[in-house]
Amino acid sequence: MKNLKEVLSWIVPIVIGLAIALALKQFVFTRVRVDGPSMEPNLNNNEKVFAWKMSKVKHLSVIVFDAHGEDPTAKPNTNYVKRVIGLPGDTVKSKNGYIYVNNKRVNQSFISQSERTSGTGNWTLASLQRQNDWQGGKNGKIATVVPKGKYFVLGDHRSVSNDSRYWGFVDKDKIVGVVKVPFWASSKTKRVNINSLAY
Repeated sequence: MKNLKEVLSWIVPIVIGLAIALALKQFVFTRVRVDGPSMEPNLNNNEKVFAWKMSKVKHLSVIVFDAHGEDPTAKPNTNYVKRVIGLPGDTVKSKNGYIYVNNKRVNQSFISQSERTSGTGNWTLASLQRQNDWQGGKNGKIATVVPKGKYFVLGDHRSVSNDSRYWGFVDKDKIVGVVKVPFWASSKTKRVNINSLAY
């Protein structure tokens, strides 16, 4: 009996600790590894960040989402990290290196002028949809605004990012969480560009 109590005295705390860790991962946050250069210069390939599951998605939030079923080329269990540009109901367009949401120019101080202009081009949601034949495209309803329950996302490194320009909107139910860079990682500027720009 004494031995059983001793065993339980260290097993029970371990079980409780594991249960708490699993609950936090399931409902509060999870650790994510950035794969690829699409969020440079603010997030680098193989960088470890956290995705907070309870955070509200806003303009310029950086999110992690399940890309399978959104990007036709994404395999199951593939997550993408991108920046939210358009919320449901927004108009989004690109003109002369600037992004406009609801006809207001977005402050893109988080990337350089060359990063803003290289590979971005001039487009509207409708022209992108027709050009790349996503979500209805040439054969269905053309989107002039971001649909209800959807988001329009871009990578910060526009010239290499595979994002909403090519395959359409991200469904709300596919979002894993909002990315936060821990205080001990990266530079102060990069942390601000990921953690503090959402509005």
